[in-house]
Amino acid sequence: MIGIDIGGANLKIIDGAGVHIHYCPLWQGAPLAELLKQYAGNPAAVVMSGELADCFASKMDGIRWIVEAVQEVLPGAVFYGTDAAFHTRPIPALAAANWLASADYLRGDYADAVLLDVGSTTADVIPLNRFEDLRGLTDTRRLQEQYLVYTGMLRTNVATLVSSVTLDGIVTPVSTEYFAASADAHLVLGHISPEDYTAPAPDDGEKTSEAALRRLARVVCADLDEIGRDGALAVAREFWDVQRTLIARAVEQAVSRSGAGRVITAGIGADLFARELGGVTLYEEIGEVSDALPAYAVREVALRRSGGD
Repeated sequence: MIGIDIGGANLKIIDGAGVHIHYCPLWQGAPLAELLKQYAGNPAAVVMSGELADCFASKMDGIRWIVEAVQEVLPGAVFYGTDAAFHTRPIPALAAANWLASADYLRGDYADAVLLDVGSTTADVIPLNRFEDLRGLTDTRRLQEQYLVYTGMLRTNVATLVSSVTLDGIVTPVSTEYFAASADAHLVLGHISPEDYTAPAPDDGEKTSEAALRRLARVVCADLDEIGRDGALAVAREFWDVQRTLIARAVEQAVSRSGAGRVITAGIGADLFARELGGVTLYEEIGEVSDALPAYAVREVALRRSGGD
């Protein structure tokens, strides 16, 4: 059996050969069925969050499209929902259930933990000892509960988190254009490598430290030679300070409410946030499959039990 996690930007698959991550921007008409053809012939368990892509008029439109695209190639696929059950047809419960699949898989062995899964776009904060309370939550409810923090390691517009930065002691408002992404900040701060920068750059340019610094300078409507490396780095540091604070506060609240004794981290931000929060990475526990945790989790949950409707 293979596990599949279909996001708005990335398609993640776990099979016997390991982890496969394909850039698959649904809002740009990415050929999901075509990408899945290489996995045809396998039974599959699927989770999704890509139904929220703005190419779909509604989440149900997105769910239907995704289910049909998967079933075109993998007709026996089952889909995990926020009701913690598997289904074979499009229903509202399939929307954004990937985080719950992770919780379902981990809750037995890690009931004393809060899971923080920081991906390219979002951070999921999941108290693993509150599974029954988590069941049925929509993304809107998770935002309200601070179980979903809508910022990630690669795709967040820097200007969505900072309204101004301090340059040479002067508070400087930022442009709200999409000049620089979180990947640019994390690259120049040494949190990720150029190889980790898998999302397109805002200007479709190079994914080097120099190019990232140029993009960060644009956030304050400057060229790099106007504010220098120190100025561009100041933009990156102030973004990171805000992002770290947002995520850390959500984790602290989940720990306090759940009584959890530790934090475990997954996703592209696992190492960084394990250091920041004094946690342990899931990679240390289960290896490279933690890089595509929902895909791995939904496969393992499906193998544990059968379901469908």
